[in-house]
Amino acid sequence: MPRLRLLSVAALLIAASGAQASSFVVTTDTVVRALDASSNATSNISSSFHNDKIVLAARDDAASFVASQGDVRGSRLEGAFQHIREISPDLKATDEQLAQAILAI
Repeated sequence: MPRLRLLSVAALLIAASGAQASSFVVTTDTVVRALDASSNATSNISSSFHNDKIVLAARDDAASFVASQGDVRGSRLEGAFQHIREISPDLKATDEQLAQAILAI
């Protein structure tokens, strides 16, 4: 009888660890895809505006915005956000992504 219990517990542990590993893989894949999408958006933004004077003038404000996690919003950065969204109305980037892209230029 104790041997049967031991085998049952071992089987349950193996099944549970397999489920956890599968869950970890799914979670990891989701996070990697989200980061890749964010990275691609940032890369596309920064390559499009690397010579734009309005965007370049907002770099200091963008650094303050990113460092303060969005609490500090300078006037040049707000102008750059508006300018970028007027030029690229189909762009679905957040303010955080735009600020990071400006810093990447």
